[in-house]
Amino acid sequence: MPMSSTKATLRLSENMDDKGAITAEGAQRLIATVAEFASIAETSRCVELMPFATSAVREATNSEDVLARVRAQTGVDLRVLSGVDEARSTFLAVRRWYGWSAGRILNLDIGGGSLEVSNGGDEEPDVALSLQLGAGRLTRDWLREDPPGKRRVAVLRDWLDAELVLPAKQLIDAGRPDLAVGTSKTFRSLARLTGAAPSAAGPRVRRTLTSSGLRQLIAFISRMTAADRAELEGVSSDRSQQLVAGALIAEASMRALSLDTLEICPWALREGLILRKLDTDMNGGPRATHLPGPAAGDGSRGAEGGPPLSGPIETVSS
Repeated sequence: MPMSSTKATLRLSENMDDKGAITAEGAQRLIATVAEFASIAETSRCVELMPFATSAVREATNSEDVLARVRAQTGVDLRVLSGVDEARSTFLAVRRWYGWSAGRILNLDIGGGSLEVSNGGDEEPDVALSLQLGAGRLTRDWLREDPPGKRRVAVLRDWLDAELVLPAKQLIDAGRPDLAVGTSKTFRSLARLTGAAPSAAGPRVRRTLTSSGLRQLIAFISRMTAADRAELEGVSSDRSQQLVAGALIAEASMRALSLDTLEICPWALREGLILRKLDTDMNGGPRATHLPGPAAGDGSRGAEGGPPLSGPIETVSS
């Protein structure tokens, strides 16, 4: 799961004007990408679409207008997830990946616009928080120079420490974790740069990120330009601009929670939403948006020989 994957990086959290609105260029890129992905879903004979948007769209001052334009020009009605729903769904994916034997899990997920954190001993976390500490957001607000200045990095470190005091207390008060986990492309990239196995090794290879390795990495990448960082293994040109901010968020989060090591989970928000959808369907809940397509049994892939059941457009990355 999933059967196939297509991704497009929009960096919407970096395409915001001074009033917090998604720019015209950012909105047009979103519309074009949603249209492209809806077409892929139809060509792939998906019968259900699960389109959703996260932090950048959720917090934009013109989100309603942008969503209306997406609906009018593509026919796709994007569902905007709340930050808490993001944290809860990601936590579900992590729980299903590691199982009950993992005990109490604490999960961190760094997105473009927000940081989701959760802690719990069941499939539903006891604490689920969404903080406006995304890698794209902090790059836009704090690290506009390329490479970022040493003084600016130090000030951002101090600011992050102050911002995480209360959330860290809420998380730890819920119970000390038996397992600390990092999800998202940011954590996977950071782990790879500190020696974890490449993605080609497969999802079941154990990957970790240590606080000591992260500190050494920050000292290295914070002196590099975005173009130079894009040459590093496991870092795309789309992600290279956000890498320093993402590393600083990861470092501050681990420091605030007194974590020396994070396990890197290959499942995250997308898988959590699919799992929740499957659970809902099994319990007779409402189904997602249907796409026109061939009837089941025509030889295409899916349940009982029919087409694939769902096609999430989570891969429109912020």
